[in-house]
Amino acid sequence: MNRIFLSPPHMSGREQAYIAEVFESNYIAPLGAFVDRFEESVKAYTQAPHALALSSATAGLHLALRVLGIGAGDLVLASSFTFIGSVNAILYQGAVPVFIDSDESWNLSPLLLKEAIQKLDKKPKALIVTHLYGQVAKLDEISAICKEAGIYLIEDAAESLGAIYQGRQSGTIGDLGVYSFNGNKILTTSGGGVLVSSNLEWIEKAKFYSTQAREPYLHYEHQEYGYNYRMSNVLAAIGVAQMEVLDERIRRKREVFDFYHRELSGVDEITFMPEIKGSHGNRWLTTLILAKTNPTLLIEALEKVNVESRPLWKPMHCQPLFHSALAFADGTSEQMFLQGVCLPSPTALSNEALERVTEVIKAVCQ
Repeated sequence: MNRIFLSPPHMSGREQAYIAEVFESNYIAPLGAFVDRFEESVKAYTQAPHALALSSATAGLHLALRVLGIGAGDLVLASSFTFIGSVNAILYQGAVPVFIDSDESWNLSPLLLKEAIQKLDKKPKALIVTHLYGQVAKLDEISAICKEAGIYLIEDAAESLGAIYQGRQSGTIGDLGVYSFNGNKILTTSGGGVLVSSNLEWIEKAKFYSTQAREPYLHYEHQEYGYNYRMSNVLAAIGVAQMEVLDERIRRKREVFDFYHRELSGVDEITFMPEIKGSHGNRWLTTLILAKTNPTLLIEALEKVNVESRPLWKPMHCQPLFHSALAFADGTSEQMFLQGVCLPSPTALSNEALERVTEVIKAVCQ
C-alpha cells in the first residue's frame, strides 16, 4: 500500500528543463540568471516591491531582525503557536522572545498582543507573527497595534505563500515578510526562502549580509560580518517552475480541505481551522480539533494504513528550551496542541486516495 505523506513535493514538470539551462550555462552556484528570475516571479505574484532569494525562511527572519537593528537584550514578540524556525532567529541575534498566545482564529491574539505591550516594562522592538497552516492572522488589528506602539511587524508567511488578506498577499502587509520553499511547503525549491519588503534599503542591506558582507572591492574586504545565506541558481530554477503553478496548487489545497470538510461533516466532535473574514488562505495543511478522541489514537490508526499525520504545533512557551521565557497565554494553543491533528494534504493525491484517510477518521471518531 503506497504511503500517503503529509505534504510532499509536487513538481510542475518544467523543473528539469530549467535545471538543464542552468547546467548549460555552468552557473551552478551560488548565483545566476534564475535567481533573478525567481525573485522577479515572487515580486510579480505577491506585488512585493523587493525580494531576496535565500537559503531558508529562517535566514530571512534572521536578516530581517538584523537590518532592523535588533540585537542583544532587545525584546521581540512572537506567535507561540508555531514552528521553532519562527523563533530561532530571535536567539541568533541575542534578543529575548516574548510569546503571545492564539485566539479562536488559531493565530496570534490581538487582545493578548495589546496586553503584552501594555504590561512589559521594556518596549519590544518587533513582532514576528506567524500565519499558521496557510491561514492569515488578523493583520488589520495586529498592524494597527504595532503602528500605535512603534513596533516593527515581521510576517512569518512561511506556510502562507499565496494567501490573501483584504486583497493583499500575506507577507507584504508588515514591514518585512518571509516565505518558505522547504520540501513540505505548498511550493518547494528543495530548501529555500524569500525575504520581501517595500523598503529597498532593508533588502539591499539584507543582500549584503547574506553574501558574507563583502565590500565592493576587487579583493575580499570586510568591515562587518555576514552569512552564507543566498539561494543557488539550481534551486532558483526549480523555484521558477514552481511559481508558475502556484494558483493551481492553492486551488487543489483548498479542494483537499473541502473534501475533508464535506466527508467529515457528520462527525460531531470535529472542528476545522477557521478562515477569518476578509481572508483567503492557501490551506497548506488541513488541520482539525477532536473534542473527545485522543489524537494519538487517530494518528496511530492512520499510521497502520501507511498514512502520515501529526499533532498540531507544540506552543513555544511550552517547549523546554523556553521554560523561563515570558509568555502572555490563556491556554488556547496548549489545548489545541492536546486536541489537534494535521491531516495529509498532498496536491497530487486523488480524492479516491483521500477516502482512505477519511474512512479511518470516521472509524476512530464515531
